[in-house]
Amino acid sequence: MCSDVRPDYPLQSNLVRRLKEAVAGGDREKLGAILRSLALGEPNAAIEMDNDDWMKDPAVQLPPAVLVGLWTLEYKRELTSPLCIAAAQGYTDCLHYLLQHGAHPNLTAGGRAALHEACINSNADCTELLLQHGANPNQLTEDGFSALHLCKTPHSIRCANALMRYGAKVNLHSEEEEEETPLHVAAKHGLFQHAQLYLRYGAQVNCQSCNGETPLGAACNEAQDKDDDDQQEGFLKLCTLLLDYGADVNVVDREQRSPLHKAARNVQHDLVKLLLERGAVINVLDYNGCSPLSNVLQSAVVRQERQPHRVVQMLLNWGSIQVWPQALMKVLVACAAAPKSVEIMFNSYSMVPVTYKWERAIPEEIFQKHQLFYESLFALEHRPRSLQHLCRSVLRKQFGKHCHILLPKLPIPQALKNYMLLEPEGIIY
Repeated sequence: MCSDVRPDYPLQSNLVRRLKEAVAGGDREKLGAILRSLALGEPNAAIEMDNDDWMKDPAVQLPPAVLVGLWTLEYKRELTSPLCIAAAQGYTDCLHYLLQHGAHPNLTAGGRAALHEACINSNADCTELLLQHGANPNQLTEDGFSALHLCKTPHSIRCANALMRYGAKVNLHSEEEEEETPLHVAAKHGLFQHAQLYLRYGAQVNCQSCNGETPLGAACNEAQDKDDDDQQEGFLKLCTLLLDYGADVNVVDREQRSPLHKAARNVQHDLVKLLLERGAVINVLDYNGCSPLSNVLQSAVVRQERQPHRVVQMLLNWGSIQVWPQALMKVLVACAAAPKSVEIMFNSYSMVPVTYKWERAIPEEIFQKHQLFYESLFALEHRPRSLQHLCRSVLRKQFGKHCHILLPKLPIPQALKNYMLLEPEGIIY
């Protein structure tokens, strides 16, 4: 907010002090009384709730960057209004009182209108009331977000429903640098019901942000930090919905990363399987020349709790091109602490020469932790693989990208099928 804005009630005023005390103490009765008193006098007053103008305080410790001229000399005020306070706090009665006494529903304070505050805080009744009194469902914040863009929690679904009924534009792009639609926001936060609502109202399922990311790509990218099983299931359900509505599984962003790249990097086993079943191109390369297989190998150590070897195994059984044999040393170094991934990769080749350099590349503490496996691996130096392994390699080469379909159908014991499908055993023969 510009420094020349003059609030009706500045930070040092008695009213602001009382407002802050009421909000901090959760005193609904006191806050309601203050807001009602404002409604009778100045229902559209600008109220200053905070101010970071450190230039006014000579005792303030300036950041080092200021001293070398790298810090902006602008400061911001946090302005609000009685209507915004009532909407943010979910005080429907106060909100109604203010609107009846002349508060303007589309007045902005601090870059946001009351409708934005209601949606940010998932206050559905306030959202409904504001819309009934003429709030613009497509009004943008100072940062370029519509009210739909601010519906980011599961509890905000009622707000989103109300906005859609009152004419919110479902394909409106935000004006900040991402240029995302509400469907992008729903996808990033794993909001199945929101996405379902937007798609029913005509949301463009393959619409791209300024970075070239589709809602499907956004969902696959954001699933990385969702370790909770229910949240992962939610993202899987959401991606299935997007695909059912026609999401293109192979659209890449500006870095040439497909949804499969992102799901593999985040070690989302079920999501990777879903994308492959829906036709994801398995050997597409991103801007850095990485395939989905390369992405999961890069994450094998940091995301071991998600069993990255299962994704490595799946990609190879679905026809992923292997890492160039001469680059296996790099894989060994990068994935040493994830021996199951190393084992699966090594067994996907018919023959790879093991040298003394491999042993030197493994840190002693990792070798000790996985001694049985690495001793079996290094014992293959200058030795051929077993006949059983060579037979496996021939069949896998013959079946190619159909290994995941054809190998389970062979009339052989299940243990042998698992062997053919590169199930790790913890030792190399």
